[in-house]
Amino acid sequence: MRNRHVTAAVTAAALLVLAAGCGAEQDPEPASSGPSQPVTSTPPPAPTTGETPSPASTTASPSPSSPSPSSTPGAGARNALRRGDTGDAVRALQERLDRLGYWVGESDGTFGLLTEQAVYALQKAAGLRPDGIIGAKTRAALDDGKRPDARSADGHLAEVDLDRQLLMIVDDGEVSRIFNTSTGTFEHYTYQGETYLADTPRGRWTIDWQVDGWRDGPLGRLYRPKYFQEQGIAIHGYTSVPPYPASHGCVRVTLPAMDWLWAQDVLPKKTQVWVY
Repeated sequence: MRNRHVTAAVTAAALLVLAAGCGAEQDPEPASSGPSQPVTSTPPPAPTTGETPSPASTTASPSPSSPSPSSTPGAGARNALRRGDTGDAVRALQERLDRLGYWVGESDGTFGLLTEQAVYALQKAAGLRPDGIIGAKTRAALDDGKRPDARSADGHLAEVDLDRQLLMIVDDGEVSRIFNTSTGTFEHYTYQGETYLADTPRGRWTIDWQVDGWRDGPLGRLYRPKYFQEQGIAIHGYTSVPPYPASHGCVRVTLPAMDWLWAQDVLPKKTQVWVY
């Protein structure tokens, strides 16, 4: 979140208020009356692929100017793979996505939430409309091994590509893991009579604060957030991660993806985050 009227005189306490509040973002989740301490109950276990559906987002669908759909009518569409499918073909898809670096969770042969997220990411990297379906064009991108390129050349860091809505983990210039993400809508919204801009600030930042659990704030909840920008922008887990911008500024991934990032210590404090 960014308040265009915030000045350099904003205190650390005010920043904590901002940091606690970008979780609900554009989804209709009840907002608290102000920042609170992290929830002390045990976080929910990470579901395996296909167990937990993602709630529908109320944010508008992608712009009509998006690239052409990935699936085509006819035999290719009939043979497409999509959410709800099961079997060896799905398992092979999951294993291929994993080898290419798209985080898919467990390769269990069930096309669920996490597989759909990985397909979104592949489609974005290939310049296709992200519909989550393995049609003819997406199959070709998969077979061709389409992957996004990193901009950094040295070190371990996270890169957030706002144009393609991708979060990438990069090591010495090589992309190791790729996630579908949903960032700020870049639209104005009003909270308690003040107008804010829902942008994810471009720049080079550093993770300097994190909360291992749920954090409640004025706009809702953030799961295991890792804050990287002084106005309260974080990479965090959320229950809805559509393939287009839908947040108030934070960088969303699924709850299981956030659990994995913590479990593997992929984004420790002091990790650089490049947003472009």
